[in-house]
Amino acid sequence: MIALLTRDMRLAVRAGGGFGLGLAFFLIVVVLVPFGVGPQSALLSRIAPGILWLGALLACLLSLDRIFALDHEDGSLDLLATSPLPMEGIVSVKALAHWLTTGLPLVLAAPVLGVLLNLPGPGFGWLVLSLALGTPALSVIGTFGAALTVGLKRGGLLLSLLVLPLYVPTLIFGAEVARRGAEGLAVITPLALLAGITCGTIALLPFASAAVLKVNLR
Repeated sequence: MIALLTRDMRLAVRAGGGFGLGLAFFLIVVVLVPFGVGPQSALLSRIAPGILWLGALLACLLSLDRIFALDHEDGSLDLLATSPLPMEGIVSVKALAHWLTTGLPLVLAAPVLGVLLNLPGPGFGWLVLSLALGTPALSVIGTFGAALTVGLKRGGLLLSLLVLPLYVPTLIFGAEVARRGAEGLAVITPLALLAGITCGTIALLPFASAAVLKVNLR
């Protein structure tokens, strides 16, 4: 499993779909928002949590089609499916590699980019916590979507259409945690719901992704 994780992380970086692309897109979104809404500090402070969360979500979406595509093209996915490793474990490793190369860098970069949007001081810690808790769910859900569309030509658009509705609850509660934290309000309820979504996806979706992959590889 460790060897598979290391291989996937190296492939993600070499193929151009790793942390570099996600961070660049995240930076572009954050930099362009003040030009679109104006330089008002009060307005930027109010919308900063939602913009940062939306940028992180879209950045995670960019590299989803590469999770299984490269392995499918060179035949590695067929070999993995016939290996002694359980398919659920393989899917989980793929999701973890995606989070380490895409989600984790976004979590670490979010406080720096929050300065550009004039995020209130108390909101930085809650923003990092919400992203650290919510981005694993984005990777796991995205892995499920990638499993559904593996082998399809030009499946990137279909993947986006399938995954975006599933991302909405994570986006709502993640942004709400950051917003309430920035305003000094209670965050227990949205934080618990966000944690529940992440735990539920990690517990259930690898089995669904494995089942879908087995069907697609027949």
